[in-house]
Amino acid sequence: MNVRRLIPTAALAGAVALAATALTACSGAAASGNGKDGKLAVTASFYPMQFLAEQIGKDHVTVTSLTKPGVEPHDLEITPQQTGRLGESDVVVYLKGLQPTVDKAVAQSGVKNVVDAASLTELEAHDSAGHDHAHEGEGAHAGEQEHDHAHGEAGGDPHLWLDPAKYAEVAKGVGAALEKADPEHAADYRKNTDELVGKLTALDTEFKDGLKNTASRTFITAHAAFGYLAERYGLDQEGISGVDPESEPSPARMKELQELAKKENVSTVFFETLASDKTAKTLARDTGLKTDVLDPLEGITDTSQGADYFEVMRSNLKNLQKALGTK
Repeated sequence: MNVRRLIPTAALAGAVALAATALTACSGAAASGNGKDGKLAVTASFYPMQFLAEQIGKDHVTVTSLTKPGVEPHDLEITPQQTGRLGESDVVVYLKGLQPTVDKAVAQSGVKNVVDAASLTELEAHDSAGHDHAHEGEGAHAGEQEHDHAHGEAGGDPHLWLDPAKYAEVAKGVGAALEKADPEHAADYRKNTDELVGKLTALDTEFKDGLKNTASRTFITAHAAFGYLAERYGLDQEGISGVDPESEPSPARMKELQELAKKENVSTVFFETLASDKTAKTLARDTGLKTDVLDPLEGITDTSQGADYFEVMRSNLKNLQKALGTK
């Protein structure tokens, strides 16, 4: 992913100064917090991190997201005001490697309690078909773009929240961080974490059972964000663009997908709500396929097929079942 925007040096310097002030004001790990009504002030980088903080923290936290609804997270441009507020946080929850502008701001913020979701589970490198590159030779594609592997640590795919099992691992780490930052309410954080992990485990079972018997195992999507989901449930993801939604597919890749759609009985080309659907609809028109939504859940808007993570994931499951031909 090519990031073109840098955070102004002055803004970062301001964040450091604000962070120093905030840390001086906090005496000990059990500080009452800088949030409203003495609640723990948590800053999340984007929706999947915000959702975890809200579900685990509940009434004890005030959660602010750096990425507003409708903004494509990869394109986030942090304002000086956001940078300043970041430095005043009691806890920061982010995913290193997805948003380099956030990574830079967090590194210079001085916040003591920082949770990097990428460090809480194992990141894997996926090609456009969703294969794990620990198994070399499994389906490299001629049209695949180099920057498909540029995300995350050592080229790891950052879209881990689309695998409920991996997301549950991250939830446990976020819960532990909130306990550390606010030991007075540790029992509540632990209870809320256990409840959330239980819901994610149940969702994982729904996907396993729901995608067990399908006519096809291959799906085409505009944004290759579903590598973990595909691997978890034995599917093959074919991305029109790479893990970066802004990348443009080559003519060779488009031709390859047209041929693959016929060979693998693909019925549907998926697009998403936060990125352009133009290429997906062009491919569908050229191949006589239907279109539908497969939401990478990088943000919730009024057009999302659900009000939260669980509702949208269940909509994704229904759309996959329909497209793949559940038996």
